[in-house]
Amino acid sequence: MSDPWAAQGESGSTQVVLAFDDNRLATQLFGHYGRNLALLERKLAVKAESRGNHVTLEGGRDGCEQARRVLEHLYEQLKRGRDVAPGDVEGAIREAVSQGSLFDFDPSEERQSFDEIQLRRRPVRARTPAQDAYIRALKRHTLVFGSGPAGTGKTWLAVAFCVHLLERRMVDRIILTRPAVEAGERLGFLPGDMKEKVDPYLRPIYDALYDLMDRAFVERALQSGEIEIAPLAFMRGRTLANAAVILDEAQNATSMQMKMFLTRLGENSHMIVTGDPSQTDLPNGMTSGLAEAVRLLEGVEGVGFAHFKAEDVVRHELVQRIVSAYEAHDATVARRLFARRAPAQAEGAVVEAVPMDMGPSDFAAPDEGR
Repeated sequence: MSDPWAAQGESGSTQVVLAFDDNRLATQLFGHYGRNLALLERKLAVKAESRGNHVTLEGGRDGCEQARRVLEHLYEQLKRGRDVAPGDVEGAIREAVSQGSLFDFDPSEERQSFDEIQLRRRPVRARTPAQDAYIRALKRHTLVFGSGPAGTGKTWLAVAFCVHLLERRMVDRIILTRPAVEAGERLGFLPGDMKEKVDPYLRPIYDALYDLMDRAFVERALQSGEIEIAPLAFMRGRTLANAAVILDEAQNATSMQMKMFLTRLGENSHMIVTGDPSQTDLPNGMTSGLAEAVRLLEGVEGVGFAHFKAEDVVRHELVQRIVSAYEAHDATVARRLFARRAPAQAEGAVVEAVPMDMGPSDFAAPDEGR
């Protein structure tokens, strides 16, 4: 692409003009009906207008600089033969924002780009600072806990890292497991044998494998045992050596199940535990193994932690707003509950103890359920 040029626009705004050499790639870069440029406008508060293979950015100095870096990065990705999806644009924007503007960005102190996992099919790159920290934790620690709301990429990145280890023969097999806990429906009413009953609960893991690996290879690996997918209960009594092991939906594992799973760790193995503490399907009053393990193992050598928040959601941007709305509601309910208990505590009344693993989502709103 040609060198960009900038000018001072009206009312002190900055104007940057970018020219891309390949018209076809420029069209892909701007997106269908300019949707990628529209995303830049919404996220970075700039105005982006395209004409042919040129795009003009206008707005604040930092916003224009960040938008320029996003477009140049994505254009290089297209030149290397990789497609640009809306999620890639989101990720590039978050990366640019996390680095700050060019004028206060110190390359010697900050990371130049988010980390990535190299796979045969394609590289998998972090799209948020939290994902970047998660990938770095996976590469540095034997046991990693990834906790946070749905849609933040916890399971998908964990599967990608395990595939990376298998492809490079750093492990002999991948073992993927989930607690088979009903979320409202009854497992026994599903048709078929045990495998057919449990498979629907493990579908997200299958989806991640097929997305990251060739389907024929996945099928062969499942047949040969190089990839094993099983309910958590089937892990008891085993020693998982030379393996990359994932426990997904770990918030539905009991305290005893979590201890059982973690003590399966064998020589030359990696373990990844993922879950959303706010979406447990355990019976009321039962301790979540994920919440307990995160609390007990914090500070233990060899154990890494990655915590995701609503702003780290990388699915449809509406999902991020939905998660934020639920978190705000849970926080309001918790404040009401503890405000009602405070006067009783001050008067010396007996107050029911709250289990340490309970969070705001474990309480019902004062007006609910009546």
